Amino acid sequence: MTRIYVPRDSAAVSVGADDVARMLEEALAARGASVEIVRNGSRGMLWLEPFIEVETPNGRVGYGPVTVEDVGPLLDAGLLDGGAHALCHGPVDQIPWLASQQRVSFARVGVHDPLDLDDYRASGGLRGLQRALTMPDDEICADVLASGLRGRGGAGFPAGIKWRTVMEAEADQKYVCCNADEGDSGTFADRMLMEGGPFALLEGMAIAGIAAGATKGLIYVRSEYPAAIRTLRTAIDIARVDGWLGDDVLGSGRAFDLRVVEAAGSYVCGEETAMLESLEGKRGMVRPKPPIPALQGLFGKPTLVHNVLTLSAVPAILADGAAAYQALGFDRSRGTQVFQLAGNIARGGIVELAFGVTLRELVLDYGGGTANGRPLRAVQVGGPLGAYLPGDTLDIPMDYEALAAAGGLLGHGGIVVFDDTVDMAAQARFAMEFCAVESCGKCTPCRIGSTRGVEVIDRITAGIDRDRNLVLLEELCETMTDGSLCAMGGLTPLPVRSALAHFPEDFHRAPEATEP
Repeated sequence: MTRIYVPRDSAAVSVGADDVARMLEEALAARGASVEIVRNGSRGMLWLEPFIEVETPNGRVGYGPVTVEDVGPLLDAGLLDGGAHALCHGPVDQIPWLASQQRVSFARVGVHDPLDLDDYRASGGLRGLQRALTMPDDEICADVLASGLRGRGGAGFPAGIKWRTVMEAEADQKYVCCNADEGDSGTFADRMLMEGGPFALLEGMAIAGIAAGATKGLIYVRSEYPAAIRTLRTAIDIARVDGWLGDDVLGSGRAFDLRVVEAAGSYVCGEETAMLESLEGKRGMVRPKPPIPALQGLFGKPTLVHNVLTLSAVPAILADGAAAYQALGFDRSRGTQVFQLAGNIARGGIVELAFGVTLRELVLDYGGGTANGRPLRAVQVGGPLGAYLPGDTLDIPMDYEALAAAGGLLGHGGIVVFDDTVDMAAQARFAMEFCAVESCGKCTPCRIGSTRGVEVIDRITAGIDRDRNLVLLEELCETMTDGSLCAMGGLTPLPVRSALAHFPEDFHRAPEATEP
C-alpha cells in the first residue's frame, strides 16, 4: 500500500497540515485509491511546510508547501507515483539542504510516525539502552565522557562528569530531570524533537537513569507546548506497555519510570535550580550554588539535569560507541549541534551539523540570507541573552570556545537574523526589558539592574546627558555580570554590550522630534 506522509508538527499544523491531511483522505477516498496517510514529524524545512512525502519504488518524493487547493492538481499530476509538479522537490534524501546535514538527535525526526515503536526499533532504536543494560554503570558514564558530549542547554558542561557525580553520590533516591522549558527566542528544536521523535528522548533518559542509579525521571515541558506534552505522555504509555520503562526495564531487574510535568510559564525556570523549585511545587526562583543539583537536587536528592538535545544524543552514543560521536565536531566541541534558523531569514528551520560549521554557512548557505532580500546587518546567536554579531563577522566557527572568544555564546543553538533596518539601541533595550519582566526577583543586580537599564537606555536614545549615561550603562552591565545569582542577570549585559560595541551609531542618533 502506498504511503503519504503529512507532518503533525505544530509548525506544519499552524500553516494547514491538518487540513491538507483531511483533504487528501477525502480526495483519495473519492478516487477509490488505497493509500495510508502517516502523520510524521517535520523534516525541519519550515519554509516548505506543509511538506508532504509519497513513498515510491524510487524512494520518498517530497512536495511543498502544499495547500488544500493543491491536493486535487497534485493527484492529477501523478502524486502517488512521485509525478512532476511545480511543488515537487524530488527524492527527499537527495534534497541538498537535508542531504548535507549530519543528523544524530534528529536522525528519525520526520522519517517515521513518532509514536510507531516498530519503526523506531527497525531504525536502530533501543540498541543503546540494550547495550547499556549489559554494562557496569561506571562504564556507561565513561562512554558518555569519552564521547565529548556537553550540555546542549547552553552551559556546555561535560555530560559524563555530571553522570559520574550522580552515580557516585550515596542516596536512597535519585532523579533524572529533563529541562524542556524551551523559552529562548528563535529556538524550537526541543519542541520538534518531542513532537517528532519522543522515543529518542525517553531512551536517553532511561540510559541516564540506569547509569546514575536513578529510578525516577521527570520531563519539565514548557506550558506553551501542549502537542509535545500529549505526544510525550502517549510515548511513555507505549514504552511502559513494551517493557522498557517501569519496574523491570527490558527484563533487566532495573527500574526506571517517567512522567511529564507541565511547566509554570516562567522563562527563568529554564535555569536548572529554578526548574527544580518549580517541580517541588514552589515558585520558580534560582537557588544559590553550591550545593549543586548533582548532589542535592530535586527534594534534596542527587539529580541529573539535562536538556532535550543532550539526552536525545545519548542513544546514538551508546549504540554506536563513543568514538563515532567523538569523531564529529571541532576542538573541544564534539558531536553535533542542532542549529535553529529564525528571524528575517529565507529558509528557516532545523540544521544539525558537527561543530565547526561557520555562521556564514548556516545563515547564507542553509538560510539563504534575509527573507526580504535586504542586506544582513546583525545575527543574534544563543537566544535573547546572546550577543549581536555584525554581518561582516560571519566566519566564526560555531563551537563553544570560538563563540566565547568572539564575545558571544552558543546557548541552545538559536540563530536570529536581522536586516539593515534594525535599530540596535532598541534591541539593547529589549534585552534589559526582557530581563526586567522575566527576572525571578531573588537577587538585586538582576531585579533592579534590568529596570534601571531600561531607564538608562531610554535617556541615551533621548539624547539626555548621553556620554554620562553611556558610562553609567557600562557600569550597570558590569554590576549585573559580576553580581547576579544566575545567567538571567549575568548574561543580560551581553547583548547590550555587543550592540554598543558593534553598532554605536544607533545610540548616538538624534532623538526623533515630537509634535508640539
